[in-house]
Amino acid sequence: MNLLWANDRAGVYPDSWYAASCDIPSPRASLVDDITADVCIVGAGYTGLSAALHLAKAGRRVVVLEAHRAGFGASGRNGGQLGAGQRVEQPYLEQMLGEQDARHLWDLGREAVALVKDLITDHDIDCFLRPGVAWTAESAGDVRDLERYADHMARHYDYPVEVFDRDAFHALCPSPAYKGGIVDWEAGHLHPLRYALGLAGAAETAGAIIYEQSVALDIVQGAQVKVKTSSGSVTADHLILAANGYLGGLAPQVAQRVMPINNFVAATAPLKDPERVLARDIAVSDGRFVVNYFRLSHDKRLLFGGGESYGYRFPGDIAAKVRKPMAEIFPHLRDTQIDYAWGGTLAITMKRLPYLTKLTSNILSASGYSGHGVGTATHAGMLMAKAIEGEADGFDAMATIPTPSFPGGTALRSPLLALAMTWYSLRDRLGL
Repeated sequence: MNLLWANDRAGVYPDSWYAASCDIPSPRASLVDDITADVCIVGAGYTGLSAALHLAKAGRRVVVLEAHRAGFGASGRNGGQLGAGQRVEQPYLEQMLGEQDARHLWDLGREAVALVKDLITDHDIDCFLRPGVAWTAESAGDVRDLERYADHMARHYDYPVEVFDRDAFHALCPSPAYKGGIVDWEAGHLHPLRYALGLAGAAETAGAIIYEQSVALDIVQGAQVKVKTSSGSVTADHLILAANGYLGGLAPQVAQRVMPINNFVAATAPLKDPERVLARDIAVSDGRFVVNYFRLSHDKRLLFGGGESYGYRFPGDIAAKVRKPMAEIFPHLRDTQIDYAWGGTLAITMKRLPYLTKLTSNILSASGYSGHGVGTATHAGMLMAKAIEGEADGFDAMATIPTPSFPGGTALRSPLLALAMTWYSLRDRLGL
């Protein structure tokens, strides 16, 4: 199944609160000719747009091919959380890679957050960037784990994470589900589609050309790379694959290690008493394996992400899918009106760490952000741009992260994940 078409109408943004709360530009032209470029980029999400912006600013002739619209995929639908570091915690990275390499990845992760903030400032992107992301504890054991993590980050990385006991966290987020938490104030949250559209505009201002509704159908490798669409082609010295969960069969090596999954978000009607959800304008992720994440919008809606799905098609009633976990976290919102509900396709890896790789001497790929893509994808785009410009240290460091193939290959990876997710979802419900 090609996920480009499984759940969406061609060239039409989903009916999300994000799309409803920003100015959608007119559609860009499709590619209808055979053209040349220095660099061709497949995918106009954070990865591709960041790469396009940085390469165009370096003087390269850049062409971006987007199957739908810029920011159409996960980049325009996600929870909007800009997390520090990598997708997994530093002690885990230290065990997996050793302290030196883990510290390097931490530094690159902080660089990613700084990059997003700088791009927003430099290009005057109006996307409601705000500081603060909380992680929650749902048991006494979770509280101790978070306290140990905060202590570890303070002692070994000189990185302050604020710890909240039960009463303090309840004053911040009055949900009966939580027994405490921590807040990372260097992390933040934003309007993801506004940010993506801002990146697209900045890339075009720098000289990049974005073609929409131009599906990359085939790649012909060689000293130059030729990317074919249904009505044209791009021949370029370099190719960047930046389609993440929508890559399909363009790169089998990537498909073995990166798997698309769906996630769902709902936006309530504006709340009369938003302080019963959050007393401060922060974002929250809980500690469940099937993560719930939420924040308030600038017009005081609850934007709540949650609910698992084990097929590639979205459920018929996304609002009902999200309402169930939302009501578990905030019982008083059980009957609250939901104005928007949408799904999106992201991509994960076995280790929940991104997969950056050089497929050939002139084809680079980055994907598998595993729900940590606002900063990591933006940063990966910049790292690939720098690698093409001859500065490959950052890209090479990320490319050394071990990324095993999913067991069973592409045919069995989704059923096996469904079994695993069912088990972990049961553990979440039982509080194990």
